[in-house]
Amino acid sequence: MYSHMMVGSNDIAKSKAFYDALFSSVGGKPGITDPKGRLIYMHNGGIFLVTPPIDGAPATSGNGMTIGLAMASTQQADAWHAAGVAAGGKAIEDPPGWRGEGAGALYLAYLRDPDGNKLCALHRK
Repeated sequence: MYSHMMVGSNDIAKSKAFYDALFSSVGGKPGITDPKGRLIYMHNGGIFLVTPPIDGAPATSGNGMTIGLAMASTQQADAWHAAGVAAGGKAIEDPPGWRGEGAGALYLAYLRDPDGNKLCALHRK
């Protein structure tokens, strides 16, 4: 599907603290900062980037967009969700759990990051 995904942030230091906690909870490493000031995280073969606004306007969250990150287990999704809440994210939607609509049985855990981006940890049976 996607080789990488990028979200905007108005406070890279705050985002780094949040995403470092989020990705370290599932065995990831702290974000790497590139020469353009973007944070780079690698997870399950994909790359997730957090960038300061590139056009000079304030970063905004995607209207209705959800970024899904595949997890190896329900325990990993739960650890990711708990770390996100502890690091300043907001739990949204239903509590983490199994859903069966559409794409089959999925374990889903939803968060909003400090900039309002909607994130979902998902595990497929």
